[in-house]
Amino acid sequence: MKQLISFLVFALSSSSVFASLPTPTPEQAEAQALAKAKTAHGDKIGAYKLCLYQNAVADRFKTAGTPAPAACKDPGPFVPPAPGAQAAAAPASPASPAKK
Repeated sequence: MKQLISFLVFALSSSSVFASLPTPTPEQAEAQALAKAKTAHGDKIGAYKLCLYQNAVADRFKTAGTPAPAACKDPGPFVPPAPGAQAAAAPASPASPAKK
């Protein structure tokens, strides 16, 4: 019972800590964007390698008359996002509807 009460107290008090985090600086936002881009590129590389292995296995067990497996698309080298790309991607203000 004491463990349950202490867990509930901890859970309720920790949620207020997360709610008051400061907004990230522009440098932190760019670092986050770079990390996100690297992760996305790593996922593309993983999917490309998986496709190559799947095609190799499909070629090994392919019977006569079956079509060749689909070609894999190479994602190419990692290209970091342009600095300040987040600021350019965010709209300044929503456009007002045209009056008739």
